[in-house]
Amino acid sequence: MKIIHSDRLPTPGGHYSPAIISGNSLYISGQLPISLTSPQPQGELAEQAQTVFNNIDILLETTGINKQHLQVYLSDVALWPEFNRLYAQWIGDHRPARTVVPCSALHYGALLEMSAIAEIALG
Repeated sequence: MKIIHSDRLPTPGGHYSPAIISGNSLYISGQLPISLTSPQPQGELAEQAQTVFNNIDILLETTGINKQHLQVYLSDVALWPEFNRLYAQWIGDHRPARTVVPCSALHYGALLEMSAIAEIALG
């Protein structure tokens, strides 16, 4: 198992790694809308989603792997249409597997959290 981190992201607040490579898979831990410059979620869904997307992009850039299977937690199912629009803009034509789980509350009052799994191409 190889731990993946980036100096461009905050250190996790709990006992976990930002991402790990195990076998041919990259596992990205749940990414909240926090950054080095904003240690608490800021703004409405669009701003929080952009921060989460940026965090995932940073971890993927560190490994050179593309976006793949994503799991999203939303604090309110009513946010789903707006999130889906923002997500489509970020992900483009790529259509990875995705799960959206409505939940009642997220850490720090965040509106969303995303985790990801990506397969590492052998070659």
